[in-house]
Amino acid sequence: MATLAAAVRPFVNEPLLDFRKEANGQAMRAAIEKARKELGREYDMVIGGRRLRTEEKIKSVNPARPSEVIGIHQKAGREHVEPAMQAALAAFGTWKDRLMEERAELLFKVADILRRRKLEFNAWLTLEVGKNWEEAEADTCEAIDFCELYAREALRLASVEPPVQLPGERDSLRYSALGVGAVITPWNFPLAILTGMTVASVVCGNTVVLKPSSDSPTIAAKLFGALEEAGMPAGVVNFCPGAGATFGNGLVAHPKTRFVAFTGSRDVGLDIQVRSSQPQPGQIWIKRTILEMGGKNSIIVDSDANLDAAVEGVAVSAFGFQGQKCSACSRAIVHQKVYDQFLEKLRQRVAQIQVGDPAENKYMGPVINEGAMKSILNYIEIGKKEGRLVTGGKRASGDGYFIEPTVIEDVDPKSRLSQEEIFGPVLAVMKVKDFDEALATANDTDYGLTGAIYSTSEEKIERAKREFHVGNLYINRKCTGAVVGAHPFGGFNMSGTDSKAGGTDYLYLFSQAKSIGHKLN
Repeated sequence: MATLAAAVRPFVNEPLLDFRKEANGQAMRAAIEKARKELGREYDMVIGGRRLRTEEKIKSVNPARPSEVIGIHQKAGREHVEPAMQAALAAFGTWKDRLMEERAELLFKVADILRRRKLEFNAWLTLEVGKNWEEAEADTCEAIDFCELYAREALRLASVEPPVQLPGERDSLRYSALGVGAVITPWNFPLAILTGMTVASVVCGNTVVLKPSSDSPTIAAKLFGALEEAGMPAGVVNFCPGAGATFGNGLVAHPKTRFVAFTGSRDVGLDIQVRSSQPQPGQIWIKRTILEMGGKNSIIVDSDANLDAAVEGVAVSAFGFQGQKCSACSRAIVHQKVYDQFLEKLRQRVAQIQVGDPAENKYMGPVINEGAMKSILNYIEIGKKEGRLVTGGKRASGDGYFIEPTVIEDVDPKSRLSQEEIFGPVLAVMKVKDFDEALATANDTDYGLTGAIYSTSEEKIERAKREFHVGNLYINRKCTGAVVGAHPFGGFNMSGTDSKAGGTDYLYLFSQAKSIGHKLN
């Protein structure tokens, strides 16, 4: 084990491609055209290495062109819970005893595959979930970073020593696998989050039943293929797209499920928490839940802020990937002295945002599906009654699920637009009289994921560090774009269990420590 650890270079984030360079742009266009030749392909469910097909199917479509079928997938039902669990249990019997070196090496190989095929994965992210080229590139690079960081952290945990060695004893600490985990992943970071939760599980010696979002199963199938290509043994990860109400709930409730790693909505996360807390016949452990459930994030713009920087940070945080990030800025809280000036600059900045097909690298693409579009448009109508429409406010042109970037001002902090997660390109702007009111307004939410403050006052910045109750706080920069290793990600309150993905303590959540005191002769 020490041999591999000694040979591994220090962690460095995967560099992002610059698509302003013509060669990179041409390569991305070529990757999209190559992916289009595979559209409509049918993918298998894989349980214990066996390829399966079901009568019911999941059809994934391009949200920018809903008539375009991305992939056809099998639909796991309640009847597949037990076979998937038994396959994962069988694989766990041997995988947990593999040397940490071997498990870490799997992650390094997956990182190499993703790196080599980066543009291919980018293309599928653009086609299946509507990410523009830069957003897709960031998603793929984050997936690579998760593999690289967690492999290194696993090697570190394998050599941890307790701080005290008692006389006459050999005292040690061993991090062991938990068991079989249910990994339930979202569509908004369908490669990065999927990869992160999966490889964190398996590098610790666990095995996984993987249920990706029904909106992004093709990307999940591509990642599963990379795991197989890297040499993952059968049954270590079992690929099971399916419905949450049947397959997902059955998996969460199963007595042999040891942990659930979930990213998604608050309601689903809370339901998982309740189901996990109820012991089933034959269950001998307390199930562990690792939940990341969203946010209602604020950026405070103080009276002394650099307004141009603040406007840019708010616009990018609110409308990047159509506002479909749990970290997205959905509330701008602005000091009354600069409110009008900020709002006019913001209106001008938002007017520059292009909406269209992300395959053509338009800044804002479609929202994920028709249901999301209808829900967001309904919130906009609510917002028009609760505040004043500044810009946007309706569906944008095109065949896909396009919505204009929308700004609504004079929103009451207690209103629905201010309190409920919308998960779309809608920004509420609120006026406050001072910094005390700004902090109180920012903290007046059920969530606590990300936040940012624009100010030149060191005193106020220090107050924000103490009092702004979020898991990820940013000073004079946007509130999206957490970087693996630099910004461990996870929030407070109803934003989840503060899991700190991409941090050095994340793997503790997927393992259990055994303290060993060995008396010497």
